Amino acid sequence: MSLSFFDQFLSPQILGIPLILLALILPPTIIFTTTNRLTPNRLITIQTWFLLMATKQLLLPLNKQGHKWATILLSLMFFLLSLNMLGLLPYTFTPTTQLSMNMGLAIPLWLATVLIGMRNQPTMSLGHLLPEGTPTLLIPVLIIIETISLFIRPLALGVRLTANLTAGHLLIQLISTAVFVLLPTMTMTASITFIVLLLLTGLEIAVAMIQAYVFTLLLSLYLQENV
Repeated sequence: MSLSFFDQFLSPQILGIPLILLALILPPTIIFTTTNRLTPNRLITIQTWFLLMATKQLLLPLNKQGHKWATILLSLMFFLLSLNMLGLLPYTFTPTTQLSMNMGLAIPLWLATVLIGMRNQPTMSLGHLLPEGTPTLLIPVLIIIETISLFIRPLALGVRLTANLTAGHLLIQLISTAVFVLLPTMTMTASITFIVLLLLTGLEIAVAMIQAYVFTLLLSLYLQENV
């Protein structure tokens, strides 16, 4: 093949027009719609239930002061979920497979949690750099290690999201290519490979949902230490 497997991470275009515009028609169907009815329809009921459940899980480790972040965390989770799911549609690419975008989300949000801790409770925030009961000789070493681990957190957030989605998309691309290659000569093998492809696609949908939740949950855990 003359094309690279990584070409799937580029936005497909026809005559310079991004085909992702076609895929943008679907997301409005899952957005809340206003209604004058006293009892909402089934779609709004399911959306409301999902919002309440997600909010409860995200705010579970936080105190009342951290509940101010409910809108930000919930919006972030649904933003990542929409991008991850949108990338599974034809004629699209997944923006969250780009490390630059994920780091652009992770670094400012992580920095906001650190600055909130430094402003509201500086003693406790700095206390995380040195565990209680540390021997005197190990204090400089542990401070350096904890500081490094603190600055690695946004990198871990961005790399985790990028690596999981990139690996899944590449695997789907490889298996789908194998199906097309084997179909003319080995029909039975191609059929079995196609079934594996369907199962992997279902798994990738689950990964897209889970990674959006994990990204937001880890951010809420970082916020827990600073509120």
